Amino acid sequence: MTSYHRSKDRAISISHHSSPLTHHSEMSPFLFWIFAVLTVIFGAAVVLNRNPVASALSLVVSFLGLSALFMSLDAFFVGIIQVLVYAGAVMVLFLFIIMLLDIRAEERRRINWLAAGGGIGVAVILLVQICVVIGHFKVARQPFPSLARSTTDDVWNIGRLLFTNYNLPFQIIGVLVLVATIGVVILSRREPR
Repeated sequence: MTSYHRSKDRAISISHHSSPLTHHSEMSPFLFWIFAVLTVIFGAAVVLNRNPVASALSLVVSFLGLSALFMSLDAFFVGIIQVLVYAGAVMVLFLFIIMLLDIRAEERRRINWLAAGGGIGVAVILLVQICVVIGHFKVARQPFPSLARSTTDDVWNIGRLLFTNYNLPFQIIGVLVLVATIGVVILSRREPR
């Protein structure tokens, strides 16, 4: 047996053993249900709130719960981007627009019980159909196989590219967002004539 074959056999035997980097830590079901219920409740609060500021803040909490669910799937970059882009930038933009337009809370209207009953009926029928489909397929009842853990650090690679090759565009966007923020604050503070 040549040294090439011995090193190849050794590499194969090493690859079959689990290393500390390939250990997959799963989120406990208790935490999963807390974050999932939090996301759904505050997502519903976005639609049900009459006050636009409370609705926007409910959307922020819903994004935070969604970010925690992404991080439980070891998608750390997607989870952090969810917080930075959606909960940070987009929601600040929404709040600035709400303040700039001076949107008041919507007045309560009479509930159309026929439309509400029809919507609830359609939702129940859809839920029953989903349960029937999942119950008939054996594959749908099996858990998903665990994902292969990446050996490269995506966040480090993206950060390195951002601050080396794309440093100037990154700085220009930062200054542009700062100028837009200052402009919105000045416009929203202007006294009406």
